[in-house]
Amino acid sequence: MKMYSNGVILLIFVALMISVSSGSGLSQYPNVKNAMNQIHITSLYPKNKNGQTYGSAAYATSPETEPDLILATGVDGTEGYLLKKDMDGEQPKTPEEAIAIQNSRSPDGWDIPLYDKDGETVIGVFHVGGK
Repeated sequence: MKMYSNGVILLIFVALMISVSSGSGLSQYPNVKNAMNQIHITSLYPKNKNGQTYGSAAYATSPETEPDLILATGVDGTEGYLLKKDMDGEQPKTPEEAIAIQNSRSPDGWDIPLYDKDGETVIGVFHVGGK
């Protein structure tokens, strides 16, 4: 009888491990995924006085887990941070908007401000695209 109980416990444990590793556990629920991403973000990146996270995007597991201020090197070699919203740019709502945004961009690229980790002080320029 005791052997059967241990077998059932082992079977339940194995089923649980398979469920979790295959993604059919709690992470299938969007609210749980969002909470897990928030925990990941807040534990991985420090925050500045304004509550913005900052650091390298290399550690992010998805665009949602990137810091608010992304580590970058400016055109003159200055190391600083880019606002994620500046990097993401305007997000199209339709395929037509996407084409219009793409066509409106300069073939030489564009510049965005490079900030100190406070997210306020501009310390340089970062060039996106082009030459």
